[in-house]
Amino acid sequence: MQLISIVIIGGGPAGLMAAEILAARGLVVTVYDAKPTVGRKFLMAGAHGGLNLTHSEPLDSFIPRYAEAAEHLSGALKAFTPDLLRAWCHGLGQETFVGTSGRVFPVGMQSKDLLRAWFKRLSDLGVHFALKHRWSGWNENGHLLFVGPDGQDVEVSAEATLLALGGASWPTTGSDGSWYEILESENIALSPLRPANCGFEVPWSPYISHRFAGQPLKPVMVTFAERSLQGEIMITEKGMEGSVIYALSGAMRKALEVEGKATLTLDLRMGLSHEELVERLHAPRRALSFSNYLRKAGGLSPLAIALLREAIPSEKLPINDIEALAALIKALPIIVTNTATLARAISTAGGVKFEALDDFFMLRRKPGVFVAGEMMDWDAPTGGYLLQGCFSTAVAAAQGILNHLEK
Repeated sequence: MQLISIVIIGGGPAGLMAAEILAARGLVVTVYDAKPTVGRKFLMAGAHGGLNLTHSEPLDSFIPRYAEAAEHLSGALKAFTPDLLRAWCHGLGQETFVGTSGRVFPVGMQSKDLLRAWFKRLSDLGVHFALKHRWSGWNENGHLLFVGPDGQDVEVSAEATLLALGGASWPTTGSDGSWYEILESENIALSPLRPANCGFEVPWSPYISHRFAGQPLKPVMVTFAERSLQGEIMITEKGMEGSVIYALSGAMRKALEVEGKATLTLDLRMGLSHEELVERLHAPRRALSFSNYLRKAGGLSPLAIALLREAIPSEKLPINDIEALAALIKALPIIVTNTATLARAISTAGGVKFEALDDFFMLRRKPGVFVAGEMMDWDAPTGGYLLQGCFSTAVAAAQGILNHLEK
């Protein structure tokens, strides 16, 4: 009997999940990756704050988190749900728990134990790994082309191929978006790659950049496009980042694309109403400087005071108008002028358009070639939605490969 060979390009969570499903069905699976090891971005994802696998909210709330792509991903997310992802994790001996925010983590928190157990399962299933092989496209015969470890050209044929090369954020892990030009040359419909779950640039003065870069502002309420989130933000040399900013990044990025700028507001005294703040600011100023007055009467931190002075020119600060001053503190406008670089983003928006794919994520122009994970044109917030999207699309693509082979 002839053995059926499947090639998976990309050793991230999407590629490895598809490899497991297909190898378990008796297919000969080889995972190609440009790096010396697989799962590099997966490992980094759990390095700070724990590996957020998925989220525990009901599917009818979960699926809309994918915004415009929800309709296209709905089938995959319903077929491989967050509960099934947790069960798969438990099957690897890695128990999970639900945090106070509803996010789901392995009990061990880190991704290395999960990846180690997963790699053993893949090895037991006979999955092959061809590392240090960078994909360079197809030749005139439709065979896959790679540049091997020593720079040699490698030609590979397969019954079916899965592309799971990730986006273009965190390029040092191998997720560098180099596949974009290859697919573009094949006339595959693509949406430009853009930063998602990212920080934003603010034209700070040298004082803010040098004095406060690396400092958190907390607690703070951030509002953009009538959506308000509380938490903390981190001031960077060129702007701001942090989980609250990431959660608003999709709407902010779209505003930048349309208008060239976006204005968010900061509530610098979260927990105090406007009236309560006015009452406190009515305290006698005496000989206090304006900054010390804001610190003592208003309870503002040095960073909050600096941001207030940064956003409003000194001559326009309503020093003697308590009502107006309180209003500014409760809704300080900050203008962002650009996203942070794609390399600094947590994830990538854009990629292969759904119009280029069938229901099982096969390229319509390339029969037998499937796509999964972050390469596809979907975006999602942090909170477990990114990894769940990668796993669910991989399961759907693997089923598509099985269907394709049956035909």
